[in-house]
Amino acid sequence: MNDFQKEVAERVNAMPGDKELCETAAAFMRASTVPKYSYNFAWQGRPIIQFPQDMIAMQELIWQIKPDLIIETGIAHGGSLIFSASLLAQLDLCDAIESGEMLDPKNSKRKVLGIDIDIRAHNRDAIEAHPMASRIQMIQGSSIAPDIIAQVHAVAANYTRVLVMLDSNHTHAHVLDELHAYAPLTSVGSYCCVFDTVVEDIPKEMFPDRPWGPGDNPKTAVWEYLKTHPEFEIDKSIQHKLLITVAPDGYLRRVGR
Repeated sequence: MNDFQKEVAERVNAMPGDKELCETAAAFMRASTVPKYSYNFAWQGRPIIQFPQDMIAMQELIWQIKPDLIIETGIAHGGSLIFSASLLAQLDLCDAIESGEMLDPKNSKRKVLGIDIDIRAHNRDAIEAHPMASRIQMIQGSSIAPDIIAQVHAVAANYTRVLVMLDSNHTHAHVLDELHAYAPLTSVGSYCCVFDTVVEDIPKEMFPDRPWGPGDNPKTAVWEYLKTHPEFEIDKSIQHKLLITVAPDGYLRRVGR
């Protein structure tokens, strides 16, 4: 760690003690929910439905881990798949520059695997027409159905460095089932990232048409899962750095087998 990185770490460690800053960030999270702030962004032309801060965090993790497979539950418009695929493409380019080997941009060993219960035809068409499509595989079906889980495990068996992102149905039961199904695929040193844990911290009335809310959401599922899975730990440094994030307590680092 160089001097600048040490300075960053010191600032991040101090963030939770800045009461005014933390309260301001929390107020922004609450105030931005109903206006659907996170729906306003796109990545390479596809809506991504993420906070820019979390996108930066994922970029940092993907560069650090250099995964050869990213598993994502929840596809929607496909922006997150495109985002992940484009970062894997950058890793391929950097590898080629460093090795001096020729790069076939349409033939990568790295892959993004997306799972969704309903991949709408217009979204599938747009994803498959995107330049990043060669790095993307999609499976339609419930992410917690045994046959879908088996398909994902079969794909993952061919890869050694796996990063997992869970962002589909946000109820406690569903996310807990996803954690049991896919967190074990996370490589040691990599992350299982559980999104929308922030639901625990936002009033129920802000989700009037959703089955999730405080007490029943991804964060409560994470807490339950970690009770019996010491091989994972919450990387608090990420949420302390971001302050504005949909995934507090959701960045899970695998530290053991």
